[in-house]
Amino acid sequence: MTQLPSKENLVKPAADLAILSDIKTLRAHARKDIEEGAVTSGYAADRKVVIKLLNEALATELVCVLRYKRHHFMAKGIHSESIKAEFLQHANEEMAHADLLAKRITELGGEPDFSPDGLSQRSHAEYVAGDTLNTMIKEDLIAERIAIESYREMIAYLADADPTTQKLLKEILAMEEEHAEDLASLMSNIKPEMPNLVM
Repeated sequence: MTQLPSKENLVKPAADLAILSDIKTLRAHARKDIEEGAVTSGYAADRKVVIKLLNEALATELVCVLRYKRHHFMAKGIHSESIKAEFLQHANEEMAHADLLAKRITELGGEPDFSPDGLSQRSHAEYVAGDTLNTMIKEDLIAERIAIESYREMIAYLADADPTTQKLLKEILAMEEEHAEDLASLMSNIKPEMPNLVM
C-alpha cells in the first residue's frame, strides 16, 4: 500500500513561499496591460526573440509538410505503399505542429508568418525533392534530425522563462524523435539496389 505524505511534508517552508505574490498583488498585475492577453508582467522571456524562434520553427514545419507531401505522391516502386502511408502520416503530424506553433505565436501577441516568400530561408530544414525512395527517406531523416536539434536548443534557451512554450516544444520534439526513428527503420529496410525509382 502506498504511503501518503504526511501533512508536515505538504507544507512548504517560508523561504519557498517568498516567490509567491499575495492576492492583492496578483490582481493588480493582472489588470495592467490587459491588451497583452496571456503575456503578463511575470513573463520572463524576450517575447520578440521567442516569436522569431517560433516563426522559424513554423517555417521548418511547413517546409517539412511540403516535402513529405511530395514524397507521398511521388514515391513509386514495389516497396512504396507502406512508405507512402508513413510520409502522409508525418505530413499530417507536421501540419498539426505548425498549427500549434501558430497558435502559440498569437498567444504571445505575435503574427504567424505563413508567407511563402522566404519560407525556405526561414526554415531550418531544407526542401529536397529526392528521386528514389532511399533519397526521400534519407532527406526526411536529415530534416527530422535538424528539427530535433533546433527544438532542443530552443528548449534550452527558454529554460524557465516561458514554461508554456517550453512544454509545447518538448511535445513537438518527442514527435520529431519518433519520426526520426520511423525513418531510420525504413531506411534500414530499403536496400539501394531494389527497384525504387520515382517515375
